[in-house]
Amino acid sequence: MTFRTSGPFPPLILDDVRGAQKMLSGVARTTGMEGSRHLSSLVGAPVHFKCENLQRTGSFKLRGAYVRIAGLSPVERAAGVVAASAGNHAQGVALASSLLGVRSTVFMPVGAPLPKVAATREYGAEVRLQGQVVDETLAAAQEHAEETGAVFIHPFDHPDIIAGQGTVGLEILEQCPEVRTIVVGVGGGGLAAGIAVAVKALRPDVRIVGVQAAGAAAYPPSLSAGHPVALDSVQTMADGIKVGRPGDLTFPLIQELVDEVRTVSEDELSSALLLCLERAKMVVEPAGASPVAALLSDPGAFRGPVVAVLSGGNVDPLLMQRVLTHGMVAAGRYLSLRLRLSDRPGALAAMLATLSVADANVLDISHVRTDPRLGLTEAEVELQLETKGPAHCEEVAAALRAAGYLVRA
Repeated sequence: MTFRTSGPFPPLILDDVRGAQKMLSGVARTTGMEGSRHLSSLVGAPVHFKCENLQRTGSFKLRGAYVRIAGLSPVERAAGVVAASAGNHAQGVALASSLLGVRSTVFMPVGAPLPKVAATREYGAEVRLQGQVVDETLAAAQEHAEETGAVFIHPFDHPDIIAGQGTVGLEILEQCPEVRTIVVGVGGGGLAAGIAVAVKALRPDVRIVGVQAAGAAAYPPSLSAGHPVALDSVQTMADGIKVGRPGDLTFPLIQELVDEVRTVSEDELSSALLLCLERAKMVVEPAGASPVAALLSDPGAFRGPVVAVLSGGNVDPLLMQRVLTHGMVAAGRYLSLRLRLSDRPGALAAMLATLSVADANVLDISHVRTDPRLGLTEAEVELQLETKGPAHCEEVAAALRAAGYLVRA
């Protein structure tokens, strides 16, 4: 089966992906498949995680980068390669280049997370911090390529990149031959397009669902228009799928082969990341958790068995802290409220005793006694509580009201 691409490249076929798989033997790991009991119970059918977060460099990006660089001519290799990335693609290019003995220069935004910058350097690349946003970094990398003759390695819009990422699809069919739905995050579309080329050639009955962050969802309007449409702005915590325009090569493949593209909110991404950590013991970045977010938001929409591709695990610790907090809020695990009580000895202790009986854990407390809004004998308390979920939040608020406190969110 042949699938079209636009531009000067020949159509992608299954043999391209199989050739990439042979090339990656001994280089990329055949990542494992893990079942999720929690999601399986929600969906009503088996749900498995394809764990590309455990791939070398922490994401699927090594696959495409290695295939692309390995395909360069001796003259091109001698000129070196250059890439622009805030994280995963940078690390994939750096390691692939080192393994192939090719000099690499990677441009990263000035504000790129320090762990990702350090990892890219450790994999062997020369890192240059330039630009405040990825578009500026990309322009700097392309300028470097023009000045030096280095080969620019696009993060998703090249046949070799797409074929390399498609090896994930071949592994899914080998590991879970009964699969009926594959759910995968979509940024520029290289991973989804590659998986679709491989899977649809062998199993056209398998449904492929792409997932985008709502704040960076370029595919829905592009699919409606019939051609790539650039977004005016992109806003999402999911850096791995934070792309404002579909690729010229990836778009027609996704248009032809991907059955549906869904969007998920930031709250849903946070809750999914939290679930991966708590239930699956998987460290996953927000982009990698996007398929899980889609399953959580509408579990009845997916035929099982389902494979959700956890595309990466390179999450900055500071972002992880913020996302987990956000995820716990979204899951009803934190409760913020204010209440008034009498300004007398023992009143605060009595209120805390009520919370203790309700089994709420106090994370932070602010006791105000001098606000002009308060009566002469009143005090106000602002609380941050850790709870067990939405139902427990209602129970805690009800317990406080039953004890005579005026509770405000």
